[in-house]
Amino acid sequence: MTHDPERLLWAAVAVGLWLFSIAAVVVRRALARRAAARKAAALSGPADADAVLVAFASQTGLAEELAWMTARSLSDAGTAARVALLGELGPAELKAAGRLLVIASTTGEGDPPDSLSRFVRQTMTAPADLADLSYGLLALGDRTYADYCGFGRALDSWLQRSGATPLFDHVEVDNGDTGAIRHWQHQLGLITGSTVQADWTPPAYDRWRMVERRLLNPGSPGGEAHLLAFEPVDHAPSWVAGDIAEIGLPDPSLGSREYSVASLPARGRAEFIIRRMTRPDGTPGLASGWLTRELEPGAEVGLRIRANRSFHGPDPATPLILIGNGTGLAGLRAHLMAREGKAHGGAWLMFGERTRAHDAFLNDELEALLASGVLTRLDRVFSRDAGDGRYVQAVLAEQAETLKDWLTRGATIMVCGSLEGMSKGVHEALEAVLGTEALLGLTETGRYRRDVY
Repeated sequence: MTHDPERLLWAAVAVGLWLFSIAAVVVRRALARRAAARKAAALSGPADADAVLVAFASQTGLAEELAWMTARSLSDAGTAARVALLGELGPAELKAAGRLLVIASTTGEGDPPDSLSRFVRQTMTAPADLADLSYGLLALGDRTYADYCGFGRALDSWLQRSGATPLFDHVEVDNGDTGAIRHWQHQLGLITGSTVQADWTPPAYDRWRMVERRLLNPGSPGGEAHLLAFEPVDHAPSWVAGDIAEIGLPDPSLGSREYSVASLPARGRAEFIIRRMTRPDGTPGLASGWLTRELEPGAEVGLRIRANRSFHGPDPATPLILIGNGTGLAGLRAHLMAREGKAHGGAWLMFGERTRAHDAFLNDELEALLASGVLTRLDRVFSRDAGDGRYVQAVLAEQAETLKDWLTRGATIMVCGSLEGMSKGVHEALEAVLGTEALLGLTETGRYRRDVY
């Protein structure tokens, strides 16, 4: 032990500086928490029990920034929101929230952010009781890493295993991809019940010209459904089955709407199946009313097609089970087109609509695909027909053994259509036939994919 006064002095100074640095970090974090609490209180209002909980797991700060943007967008749309660090929440707090939106970063090869290590170690090691929780998840990652969005996907699986109900399929963002972030904005409309107007990442639209609009269901008891086709102007776009288009509205302040692309570039045009929506007061929806009636043939629109990797199809050799209803036929149709002229492992389409007489969308085309062998099996149900009255999920229960046989052969299930009703009913039917764990396994391995809205 030294008795050198100078060394003792420098040691005391070093210890003092170390203690000061620790105190500074503690104070800074405390101030940050207080500032965050003030911001959250301003968004949610005093003691707002119905506020949506927006939780973030951030490594570089992007997830936190997007969490605050999310909360502000909800608040501006009339839905109270509060923001919290996911790592500071326990299962009881998550369950009590009722509605949760999570923005989660993945760092390195599938690892959680450093601030989430305790949450992962103490909370995610086993399922919790989150049966009354509904959630949405935005997963941030970098596709150059092997375990892309690994933590976000693990968190999604843990939430589902804990009994939480997804509001929509999780959204993955590759290295800050603006299209995916805008897709998250569109999904926020499910929380608010109205279009989220905040324009975080203004889109760069391409020029397209409408060349066809055809009513698919004259006389239908449901809303009009139209096939619309647009040709590119001065550009040669490329996309694959499963991708999504954003169409800008004529008034830029109203933003854009997303639609599944129902064709492939080889066709020379982007096609869509769009239903004319009607508000409770009888007025048409802003986008669907404009596209199905007001927009004149030959007129130009601003449109961009973005990758939707979570709904890309498997290789043609993989058996494909396609399930949908209504305008969801659009996204499924593109996957059938992708198999034309190729040897493939089989394609089975299950599709539901209202009446056979008026709502057998693209009947001649589907029958031709069946005759050519592109489509191996076609099961259609019509919920308002006497003698039928079934929804598409009924086919899954009736054909349970056939479904299991296709899955044994390695089939991928792809679902496209309405979030409320159809996709929930299909999910529940799949769980009943296959079991919850088996369905989660298909999800985690990319063999159960959905594009629902």
